[in-house]
Amino acid sequence: MFGIFDKIEEFFKELLLGGIQANLESMFLDINDKVGAVATDVGKTPMGWNGEVFAFIKSINDSVIIPIAGLIITAVLCIEIINMVMQKNNMHDTDTFEFFKYIIKMWIAVWLVSHAFEFSMAVFDVAQHMVNKAAGVINTSATVSGDQIVAMMDTLKEKGLGELVMILFETSIIKVAIQAISIVIMLVVYGRMFEIYVYSSVSAIPFATMGNKEWGQIGTNYIKGLFALGLQGLFLMVCLGIYAVLVKTIEITDIHTSTMTILGYAVLLGLMMLKSGTLAKSVLNAH
Repeated sequence: MFGIFDKIEEFFKELLLGGIQANLESMFLDINDKVGAVATDVGKTPMGWNGEVFAFIKSINDSVIIPIAGLIITAVLCIEIINMVMQKNNMHDTDTFEFFKYIIKMWIAVWLVSHAFEFSMAVFDVAQHMVNKAAGVINTSATVSGDQIVAMMDTLKEKGLGELVMILFETSIIKVAIQAISIVIMLVVYGRMFEIYVYSSVSAIPFATMGNKEWGQIGTNYIKGLFALGLQGLFLMVCLGIYAVLVKTIEITDIHTSTMTILGYAVLLGLMMLKSGTLAKSVLNAH
């Protein structure tokens, strides 16, 4: 009779242990796969990330934005020549060199507007180079091996049914939390790429304002924003590298401590990736 109860207890223990192990494997798999995917996506240029979206944004720039930028640059150049005439006492103090400088300035302004999109893409080519260099330094994998999970499970075999139920409940909650964090990480990376596409699509307009002293701050702030988006990619890689090193330093001994520590590191990773854009803008004083 007592042997039957032992068999029933053993059956439920194996069932609970199997659920706990499945939770642990799924928990680590979700966050580690997402970290690997992010490291790959961050290193891609706008053209490499999605060629069709890139072609769409470029067509918007060529057919919609550049004509508007042409109107803006015409207004800016008209304001410039009016100011120049007024400063020279209504042409009474004529200086031929001033007109020569105006022609050079006009040529540079038109050239910048017509190549604004290429300049924007060049910024992210430089950013990709930085990210790839960082990826070469960050060579620590955040993956927790199967042997570590097996070692963690060995410590649970002597525990009672009640404690195993609590551990299963705890690991299930942590697994859901880490899955939510992995979604946040994905949204940060994809959101950055969306921002790059939207930001680059109107590049000709702020570049058109750079020929005027008063309006030139628009173009200057835009360029700072471009470089901030590029620098954000490097910050994302640094966050991933820190997370990978921290996970590797966890000693898999007590399941409660280990899982809660990994959850804490995952939460920190998500928060820092959310703040990466703000940090990049603050470094370059972009607003």
